[in-house]
Amino acid sequence: MGKNISENDIIKNMEDAGCDEACIRHFLKCFRQGNEKEELETLANHRDCILDKLHEAQREIDCLDYLVYRIEKQKD
Repeated sequence: MGKNISENDIIKNMEDAGCDEACIRHFLKCFRQGNEKEELETLANHRDCILDKLHEAQREIDCLDYLVYRIEKQKD
């Protein structure tokens, strides 16, 4: 990552993205070492975790929608 972004900006963005302190510390270590490959891997791993949570939430919504459908169908 280019050095034109400040560490404070990185921290704020990563906090906003739900990264924990360990993830942020690891990313900053890579950032300071200029290890862009590992920076991107760290971000990709966190993105994958968020996506997994999203898919689980969608499955839960689908279950609720199905229950609502069954209840409404039963009324007819």
